[in-house]
Amino acid sequence: MNQRYKRLAAVLSLSLSLALTACTQQTTQTGSTSGSLAPAEATTATADNDSSTTSDSQTDGSTGLTTASSTIDLADQFTDRDYETQADTAVTINLADQASAAEGSGVAIENNTVTITAEGSYRLSGTLSTGQLVVAAPDTAKVQLILDGVSISQTGSAAIYIKSADKVFITLEENSDNQLSSYGDYVQTDDNTVDATVFSKSDLTLNGQGSLTVTSETGHGIVSKDDLKVTGGTYTVTAAGQGLSGKDSVRIADGTFSLNTQKDGIHAENSDDSSKGYVYIKAGTFTIQAQGDGISASSELLIEAGDFDLTAGQLSSSSAKTQNTTSNTDSSQKGLKAEQELLISGGNIRITSADDSLHSNGDLIISGGQLQLASGDDGAHADNGLQISGGELTVTQSYEGLEGANIAISGGQIAVTASDDGLNAAGGNDGSGNLFGGDMFSDSGDYSINISGGTLTVDAGGDGLDSNGSLTVSGGETYVSGPTDSGNGALDYNGDAVISGGILVATGAIGMDQNFGSSSSQGSILIQLNSTVSGGSSVTLTDAEGEILATFTPAKDYQSVVVSAPGVTQGGTYTVTAGQQSQTVTLTDTIYGSGSEGGGLGGGMGGGMNGGRGGGNRR
Repeated sequence: MNQRYKRLAAVLSLSLSLALTACTQQTTQTGSTSGSLAPAEATTATADNDSSTTSDSQTDGSTGLTTASSTIDLADQFTDRDYETQADTAVTINLADQASAAEGSGVAIENNTVTITAEGSYRLSGTLSTGQLVVAAPDTAKVQLILDGVSISQTGSAAIYIKSADKVFITLEENSDNQLSSYGDYVQTDDNTVDATVFSKSDLTLNGQGSLTVTSETGHGIVSKDDLKVTGGTYTVTAAGQGLSGKDSVRIADGTFSLNTQKDGIHAENSDDSSKGYVYIKAGTFTIQAQGDGISASSELLIEAGDFDLTAGQLSSSSAKTQNTTSNTDSSQKGLKAEQELLISGGNIRITSADDSLHSNGDLIISGGQLQLASGDDGAHADNGLQISGGELTVTQSYEGLEGANIAISGGQIAVTASDDGLNAAGGNDGSGNLFGGDMFSDSGDYSINISGGTLTVDAGGDGLDSNGSLTVSGGETYVSGPTDSGNGALDYNGDAVISGGILVATGAIGMDQNFGSSSSQGSILIQLNSTVSGGSSVTLTDAEGEILATFTPAKDYQSVVVSAPGVTQGGTYTVTAGQQSQTVTLTDTIYGSGSEGGGLGGGMGGGMNGGRGGGNRR
């Protein structure tokens, strides 16, 4: 959020700027080694890294944020039938241009259209250069289509069109190679809007151990207007629309997917029932290149495991986003997107996205997995709560790293690189909206950053930890390599800032630097150095006996240091060493030094209520 103050200075008087400064405290620091999950220098003190892992439906009293739990019964997502690939008996159908033939009943053949009319299993092989396989069975019928070397192309409609049945299973015979394609604009021949190479009005399950290649020149790849399930198989989809789409849900238990789409890679949307339109992924291997979202759900998006390599849109090599800029496309280009909740409990997830890599219009909850994100906007964004309790999360490129109304970190290994704020707790929809970068003139809101565990490393060009409300640290390890300009600070908060536990080292420029407030129960020291220290020079905090309490190597130049660790108490004497400079201070109160933002220019006598006399260069 550093740019907003530069713009403000150009149009407002100094008196107005100082008045606003009294209301809005800012600090920024950037994390140590970019992309690293741990600080360059390990601390020797023990912090409460893994404390208070939040469980489902448990309320965090510090933030007022309730951990969301999914309304989806995950134990009831797949039936035994969804996994079955064998058939005791099956009608054999041989496909051939103008010469298709079936050995058994339940099949009607007219020219190059083969229609399944009854319940049962059907084994298909052969080629239709221009033709269609239709399922028009009773609404109570369960139909299995075993593809064993099938190639069907169709112009103006679907290659496989499921008009009616209770449920259809498309089984890929082991080691078989199957191809389905549709070309040209879709021509509607009945009440259904057919717009995919595989189009189903019924529940559709894909399984088996073969491969299926789907091409759709003008539409989607595979669509179900009910539930779409996949329990096995290898799928290659190239589509002008979406790759896989289900109205009520998309559920994937396993499979290998290579999706290249002009819209969303995987998409679920039900505008009539907010409890439907969800995506659930239990396992699988996914390579998705989408010009829309990688995976999108109109309700919940849940990922338990899997290997994901997702690209959404075109990411610039720089995240120097400016306010009020728009993408060159009107489509959403997010990695993982949920309208209600996005929940990740496992998986290896790599995302490159023009827009947010992770996005939820509700809550975003990460409890496990290994995630590596590169974003043209936010690494992870939630309109409501963003909670991290486990896993490894690395944001290698972003405008703002983690953004949500309430950010709660209770565990995990997190490394964030951002061209603007590392963590930003603010209200409103994704991003900063107005000329000055969002809610600049608003009072402190019900926004919060709460860190109770885990290891967090931030490298931010703007504010390191920025809360439009409160900032609370009670455990874990937090390292911030903050801004090199005086318009931002390592810590920036509008409400209260309280530290009661954990290790925190935050470095940055002087000018907007802030310390924690007087309500803190663990000591915190803010030092302004006599001169700028080069990035790569470590910061070390030692007590009177020379014991190292905390150490950190910032990635960028710095002149301001905020440091707190277990063992820092009122009455103690401590030495802060930064590069070749060192200062020894005695805490006459819990808080030492308030910074440029806390007690007048240069910090004065340490910020009045905020503690003793500040050390270092005072301006």
